[in-house]
Amino acid sequence: MSLTSPTDADRPWAGRRLHFCAIGGASMSGLAVIAHRLGASVSGSDRAESTHLRDVRSAGIEPIVGEHAADHVPAGAEVVYSSAVDPDNPERVVARSEGGGGELHRAQLLAQITALKRLIAVSGTHGKTTTTSMITHILRACGADPAYMIGGELRSSGHNAEWGAGEWMVVEADESDRSLLHYRPAIAVLTNAELDHHATYRSRLDLEETLATFLGGAERAVVWDRPALRRLAARAGETIAYDAPAASLGPAGARFVWQGHTVTLAVPGQHNAVNAAGALWASTLAGIEPVAAVAALAHFSGARRRMERLGRTVSGAWVYDDYAHHPTELAAAIAAARTLAPARLVAVFQPHLFSRTRMLADGFGASLAGADLVAVTDIYPARECAGAFPGVDGRLVASAAADHGAGRTVLWLRAREELRGWLTSTLREGDLCLLMGAGDLDRLGRELVSPD
Repeated sequence: MSLTSPTDADRPWAGRRLHFCAIGGASMSGLAVIAHRLGASVSGSDRAESTHLRDVRSAGIEPIVGEHAADHVPAGAEVVYSSAVDPDNPERVVARSEGGGGELHRAQLLAQITALKRLIAVSGTHGKTTTTSMITHILRACGADPAYMIGGELRSSGHNAEWGAGEWMVVEADESDRSLLHYRPAIAVLTNAELDHHATYRSRLDLEETLATFLGGAERAVVWDRPALRRLAARAGETIAYDAPAASLGPAGARFVWQGHTVTLAVPGQHNAVNAAGALWASTLAGIEPVAAVAALAHFSGARRRMERLGRTVSGAWVYDDYAHHPTELAAAIAAARTLAPARLVAVFQPHLFSRTRMLADGFGASLAGADLVAVTDIYPARECAGAFPGVDGRLVASAAADHGAGRTVLWLRAREELRGWLTSTLREGDLCLLMGAGDLDRLGRELVSPD
């Protein structure tokens, strides 16, 4: 991350005080670093250490690690929070009290940041992080020096957020809590639309209306070429539909033709070819020459936790990690892993959220049945409480995978040590172990990999 000293003209937030509650999150850490770069006095706290705190500390911000407390908040500071932080959090409470500096949702703060540049905003149920990463990679490689905020680390930069000097900013526009409605993009990208966040949306129609409103506020919309998505973009100033038909897929990655140019990707899977087509259109609308954009994308190495190759086990099996946490995402990740031609594909899935598991267990099982061996862990609760969802656990997904698996081996292994032991004894030369989920399963993957 660039830590060059800005001039006074580059510090529009000088004198502003911001305190980030749960500063170690992917989006919160990036917001904190950019706010600091813009001149704000930034503090923050988090209950636990995280990899994202590396960039926070590198920017000169020293977070408080431990239980949240009112006295962590500097006098008069605005408290920035995400949807995962409860209203009764003591740092939010003190912000609302007499003499407090008030509180601000992270999307509101990001909207203030994006207003300082021309905005490319990427939304959709799946593929946001990869598509945002691809656009950012292209703009950086072609000298546009964008600002960006990504939900995962961009591997070519080693960071998930930077404040570049160029005219553009590239962000993920999160639909999970409707925060995408805070943004007014010059270019809006929509990757797809499936009902995933059942606590936010009453129905698919509710989701689609939200996405249509988002696209309607854009000068230009870039949408996956599907009739339902094109209809959602009817209110946008101009719409471009994209796809990557007839992509050639193999162990080396993907290849397809876009606007007469042959696109070569090092990342595997049909879904990544489609993501690349959308990224190319968005980048060229932002002024990048098509030939240069295609050349830059050939060197895209991916985003952290998106079909990320972690290494090999002692037994010689490759280990990959993917953030997939919806049936469509699981199916796409498994299909991408198949293009790498493993002897056996061993899928390990950590369900995310009790509400999502309850609604989508059968779909998860159907997707997991595409692997040769399947293991399911218990649910990563995130912001939900198990007591509110009696009878909902990982066994629902494992049972569905067994029902769809036509005799495939399926295990439900709740204990992490039990899962590690099974993988250690099962994985062998030529296997590919694919870990999937939006929780903390990637830690196990890194433990499985041989240091040599």
